Amino acid sequence: MKPPAFRLHVTPAEGSPFDFAFTGESVVVGRAVDAGLSIADPFLSRRHSRFFRSGPALLVEDLGSRNGTLVNGQLIAAPTQVGPGDVVQISQSEITIHAERRIALPDAPAEKAEAVRDDATVYFRASEVLDRQRTEEASRLAGAAELRRTADRLRLINEVHQALGRSLALDELLELILDRVFDHLKPDRGEILLRGKDGALRSAAARSQTRNGRAAPGTDPTRFDPIAAPHLRTSRSLVREVMDKGMAALVLDVETDARFAKAESILFSGVRSLVAAPLLHPEGIQGMIALESGAGGHIFEEGDLELLVSLASVAALHLRNLELMQEAVERRRLEEELALARRIQMALLPVHLPALDGWDLYGLNDPSRGVSGDYYQVIERSAGREQVLMIADVSGKGMAASLLTVSLQALAEGPVEDGLPPDEISTRLSRLLFRRTPPEKYATAFLGVLEPASGRLRYTNAGHNPPLLVRADLAVAELAATGPPLGLLPAALYRAGEVTLGPGDLLVLYTDGIVEAMDPDGEEYGLDRLKLVCLRHRTEACAALAEALDRDLLAFVRGTPFADDRTVVLARRIACSGD
Repeated sequence: MKPPAFRLHVTPAEGSPFDFAFTGESVVVGRAVDAGLSIADPFLSRRHSRFFRSGPALLVEDLGSRNGTLVNGQLIAAPTQVGPGDVVQISQSEITIHAERRIALPDAPAEKAEAVRDDATVYFRASEVLDRQRTEEASRLAGAAELRRTADRLRLINEVHQALGRSLALDELLELILDRVFDHLKPDRGEILLRGKDGALRSAAARSQTRNGRAAPGTDPTRFDPIAAPHLRTSRSLVREVMDKGMAALVLDVETDARFAKAESILFSGVRSLVAAPLLHPEGIQGMIALESGAGGHIFEEGDLELLVSLASVAALHLRNLELMQEAVERRRLEEELALARRIQMALLPVHLPALDGWDLYGLNDPSRGVSGDYYQVIERSAGREQVLMIADVSGKGMAASLLTVSLQALAEGPVEDGLPPDEISTRLSRLLFRRTPPEKYATAFLGVLEPASGRLRYTNAGHNPPLLVRADLAVAELAATGPPLGLLPAALYRAGEVTLGPGDLLVLYTDGIVEAMDPDGEEYGLDRLKLVCLRHRTEACAALAEALDRDLLAFVRGTPFADDRTVVLARRIACSGD
């Protein structure tokens, strides 16, 4: 047998990439003009490294260069075996190893395709096998027997496409794939392994059958049971070649393959021949198909490997389509659940705020993810003598945060209706929230008890953004925190603050989604801009002020998506009640 031929694809530091056919026993690589493989790289040593054969294997060694030689990113200190797909880096140049495929011409003796062999194991890059099949089938010049073989392969692939083209569940799809594999390649055992979302490779379907085609004891040839079916005894190195490098592997004879010499469980099991191919699609490798044959059974050949690569490619396409379809179904389900959650949440927010003589009230919630972690409410109590204003921002975003806002609302109703002052409401609410939520869940909140008749506002600020009190004389005050966020500590105390709103004064409650909104340059909207908008539109109705704020925000972010929910509650005293 001729030694395997290799093609070295060279990407030099200077100049265009080129290929070098390595068919001899040894070649020196360097920048010297008399080097067997001369590369234009000023930082390369004159004689940098050497490729040489050891039996059928290809090795590379460093020749004492200044910068060293790397194989797949690792600096080598001794001769290192390389094969198709490996990348050798010398200075600023790279050499990628490819197996050279020899195709027999019709007037020349038929020659078996050469591939990289590791003892009795043959590796081809699966993508190159597919490309080669397309090229050969388009321009084949062989005789009638070869044409029949090509026609049979195309007919089989077409049958597999049609069989797998129906809308199937995953287990049905895997069943059909193994059906076709067993029909045409006659293994004793077969297994499909799929890569999970966590990256781990797991058995998804397996089958075993006896020499007469009937199922082996404990298995059913028409069904897959990953628990009952025997798993293949493939080596880890072979799995890595298939899954990490996209190689198709053919073990001609386990007994003569050095990598299985110490694998007593494999040798004693009667396994003789192995073949494996990756489930390869344009976005990556999603798994592999591996087949075994025992002594006396079908010994796999390179033609079997080519056919398995074709079947695996078709299977990968349909598996990916099924995966995309399932993702679309799951997306629609989540969107429906999100829409339902938003409708429920909107039902909990006030549709209209109370109409108070001498006051203009307005509230708005705009979620960033369909559902919101913000909450606001205005509740009348004490026969209308008091109005409880509350705004809260729960830690986190999305569905989990929205569920916590519902819990916060439910916990607040009791103490509010009991007529407690704001500091006692906050203390009780914080204790209850701490008991019912994990440590990382808490809420910032502002809670105020307003007396519309006098304009008196008693409040607590539980770690929330400081509300703005915009006076009629253009002075702006910030109502700072009077205690920690709700639910953050097992026992928290809150002190009460107090202010009085006169005619023309405006109270602005808001969440951090407004002041922390960012423009494309990463600059935050900020509290100063919020103050300017409130001052500029202080005499307008609260609804008009909210619209002006929204316009200013949109102009500021210039299309940058809002990262957090935005909520605002506005209260302006128009005139003293009773005037």
